[in-house]
Amino acid sequence: MNNYIITIARSFGSGGKEIAAILSEKLGIPYYERQILTMASQASGIDESEFVEVDEKLHGSYLVKSLTKLPTTNVLRPESRAFVSDINLYNIQAKIIEELSNTQSCIIVGKCADYILREKSNVLSVFVEAYTQDCINLIRSRVYVSEERARDMKKRTDKYRTAYYKYYTRGQNWRDSLNYDMFLNTSRISKEKCADIIADAVKIKFGIK
Repeated sequence: MNNYIITIARSFGSGGKEIAAILSEKLGIPYYERQILTMASQASGIDESEFVEVDEKLHGSYLVKSLTKLPTTNVLRPESRAFVSDINLYNIQAKIIEELSNTQSCIIVGKCADYILREKSNVLSVFVEAYTQDCINLIRSRVYVSEERARDMKKRTDKYRTAYYKYYTRGQNWRDSLNYDMFLNTSRISKEKCADIIADAVKIKFGIK
């Protein structure tokens, strides 16, 4: 196999991004999260703030029925009036993710990458979770907020991530175990050991020695 991709979806505060960073060091491959937005901006010529806005909030309801009729594989041309629509910005990011999967080994955090690359054989998809209190403790270690505020941040962020995933995958459940190769609970296994497990899974799945 020429290259492989590891996708990491994670609940807020579970430590998925930290695992990606550790794994990047272990395997000697880059990991991408917000960098995807910069790359999409550079590829399309659209201001990066547009991608950030789409990444941070959904415009309208993800339950809008008409959305299910829209194609998700085509990127609109700049002369189109809908060029800076949410769905087109997402499609541009998807193209970047697909290109990465064809050209290099890397780790992609979030961005529905597991769904976008679901039909590719060179992908290992992971979901990282943790008990709520452990997530809250991690959030509070990053930002100086009360426990109540941290709990609210987790609730809102996980709700958003669920909605984002459902919106762009035509109703798929973000936490459905069948979407992933493995689920890891950082309340039971340290982030370092989770990275070790993923690294071992890469070797097993792709026959790397």
